[in-house]
This record gives sequence, structure tokens and C-alpha cells, in this order.
Amino acid sequence: MNADFAERRVKMVDGQIRTTDVTSAPLLEALLSLPREAFVPESQRDLAYIDEDIRIADGPRYLMEPSPLARLLQLADAGAGDHALVIGCGTGYSAAVLSRLVKSVVALESDPELAGRAGTTLGELGCGNVTVVQGALREGYAAKAPYDVIFIDGSVEDLPASLADQLGEGGRLVAVEGRGNAGVARLYLKTDGVVTGRRAFNAAIKPLPGFERVEAFVF
Repeated sequence: MNADFAERRVKMVDGQIRTTDVTSAPLLEALLSLPREAFVPESQRDLAYIDEDIRIADGPRYLMEPSPLARLLQLADAGAGDHALVIGCGTGYSAAVLSRLVKSVVALESDPELAGRAGTTLGELGCGNVTVVQGALREGYAAKAPYDVIFIDGSVEDLPASLADQLGEGGRLVAVEGRGNAGVARLYLKTDGVVTGRRAFNAAIKPLPGFERVEAFVF
């Protein structure tokens, strides 16, 4: 393990994450144990622990800034027996973090190059409970449903109702709705077959392609 990166990891957790009310001990331990630098292009590894989003592919696609990612994952309240779905896993970092918290993870990615990179990196890090699948992000991955946790790794303007259908009873879906500073993190819960949502906090994160709102034509 690179000692310099290990030090940066501790500073990231202490300076960027604990200071934003992230208190879950299992989540903090997961963030400390995973080499975030492995999930960015080699040319950008020195930037892996900065408090900014890092571009990982054209499209454009980003590795989410550490603080909002940690807050969103804490909101999901993932547990050891849970089955999780990550939508838009990118290079696999959020799926890797969840893999330390839950029983199994399905990591859905639409970009074949990113899916390949995610599968390779997750395999090298021993994340054997993560399955990387390729497909349209808006459709989720019904083949492995129902899920206890669905995490959308990027902001959305339009949240398809069909994703909530892939939640199991008691399941949680975490998403940031809206662009830029208008983004709001929301938690959706499925209780007695009914999904309800609540606002959690403001979150300005990069959008996930494929979830743009389609403007209706007005005569």
C-alpha cells in the first residue's frame, strides 16, 4: 500500500467526511480501507483525494466528491444482510464501498469501457460480492431484483417510477434530484408496497447521463 495515499485517505475521512456529520462506523471504515486512487485514471491519481468531482470518462462521467458520496451512502442505511444496486457505477468506487457494508451488490453501468474497468478493479481489490452488469441505466436491473438498497451515482432530473418497482419491502432508494445547486438528496422508502419519499439535504453533484427531463411540447 502506498503510504502517501494511505495518509491522504485518512485526511479525506477526517477533514472532508467526518466534518459533514457522517458518523456510521462501518461506512467510515470502508472508506479508510479502499484505495480511491485505484478508481481514477492513472494520470489523475494524485487528485484522487481532493474534495472535488474527478472526471473519469467522456460523456462526461465523474467520480463523485467524497463528502456527498459518504452522506448519500449513510442515508441509504445499508446493512450486512442487504442486496444493493448501484446505478451508474462508473469505475466502481461506490460499489466497492457498498460491498464492505452489504451482502451483495449489482453494479450497473451503460458505458462498456467503464464497466470493464470497474470489473477489473473490483476483482483486483477482492470485492467478490459485486457483480458488474452492463445495460441502460434508466431501466435498473430487474433480473436481480428486489433490492434492499438502490443507489444512483449521480444527479437526475427525471426519476423513473420503474426503479421503485425494483425495491423490496422495506427497501431504500437514494437519489439526488435536480442539477447543480438546485440538487436535493431524497430518500425513498417502500412500506406495505407503497413508496414514499422525503427530502434529506441539499447536494450539488454531477448529473448522470440518461436521466434528463424531457420537455413537453407546448402548442
